[in-house]
Amino acid sequence: MPFNVGPFELIIILLIVIAVFGAGRIAGIGRALGTSVREFREEARNEEDEEGEGDGEDEATDAAAETVAAADDAEAPPAKKKEEPTS
Repeated sequence: MPFNVGPFELIIILLIVIAVFGAGRIAGIGRALGTSVREFREEARNEEDEEGEGDGEDEATDAAAETVAAADDAEAPPAKKKEEPTS
């Protein structure tokens, strides 16, 4: 490996990342990243199919905006309920 990072070092890095971001937020980021990659691949395939039929910029721009919105939603921390004191 170019950086001499072994399994023990990877575990330490993983634990630090979980401590900083939290497990729920990491899952959301992963989900948003997966969705973004899937949409990018679909648009790339559509672009190849539509090549010569038009420029396709409007569809690509819309897909990019949806991807950014999905990533923003996934990165937002979950809202916490504020508990009212009971009398």
